[in-house]
Amino acid sequence: MDWDGKRYYSFDSYLKQTFGEKIYKISLNGGFTCPNRDGTLGNRGCIFCSEGGSGDFAPDAVLPIDKQIKESIRLISKKTDAHKYIAYFQAFTNTYAPYEKLHSLFHEAILQEEIVGLAIGTRPDCLPQDVLELLDELNQIKPVFVELGLQTIHEKTAQFIRRGYPLSCFQQALKALHDLGINVVVHLILGLPGETEEMMLQSVRYLNQLPINGVKLSLLHVLKHTDLGALYEKHPFPVYELDDYVDFVIRCIEELREDIVIHRLTGDGPRDLLIAPRWTLNKRKVLNEISRRMKETDSRQGKRFV
Repeated sequence: MDWDGKRYYSFDSYLKQTFGEKIYKISLNGGFTCPNRDGTLGNRGCIFCSEGGSGDFAPDAVLPIDKQIKESIRLISKKTDAHKYIAYFQAFTNTYAPYEKLHSLFHEAILQEEIVGLAIGTRPDCLPQDVLELLDELNQIKPVFVELGLQTIHEKTAQFIRRGYPLSCFQQALKALHDLGINVVVHLILGLPGETEEMMLQSVRYLNQLPINGVKLSLLHVLKHTDLGALYEKHPFPVYELDDYVDFVIRCIEELREDIVIHRLTGDGPRDLLIAPRWTLNKRKVLNEISRRMKETDSRQGKRFV
């Protein structure tokens, strides 16, 4: 496969192949909440989730979507000459709202001239039939990527992190989206307390059986003002060091089907909220180290990185 010079099938490579040029993602805030926060399933969120609902870098939801897009493009334009963007609804659960609100926000974003696609982060238990029909409609206009936060296939861990739905729910949502021809990206978290590396690899291997388009591999971040942060400060648990994480994430890449697009190999934690591991603040260093280690191991890793 043509990976644009990379040693794995990156999202950047996929976008260049699909659109013929570099595409940037714009994080948007639709002002959503989550059933794990509004009392439907709970009111504290997942154990690791920040007050920003994983959208700490997204704009203020007070701004209309078109203004959020324009402001983001203005900022990106200072650093690059990009012309096309993906609108990414990132914060909280972005299909957890009345149909009318979703229809208005998603159409406002996808119909902007500079927007070539829509990415929507959500939960598999928040995809009722009318929302699936809306996603199908949007996907006929421009490509839609639905990001599902699976995190782990292990039910004991899922209960510990308060995920709030069983694996069977994820499977049903994935089938419904696949049947509509919608690209599905699955989130996994590496380093969840109580999980061995073999357990994490089992989650990775599980994805190979599924009709998914992409995966996000995220290192667990311990953040302030979360239940996980409180647990860590009271009873510190092991977190990855840089070298160990690089070695392990390469093992994860080796396990994945080659056609699965890798959207993320690490993650960003807000500097003022991040407790551990602090080395993740230098994302460029982490990615460079992964690339360097892959080059070093080409000879013994076989065709995967050649």
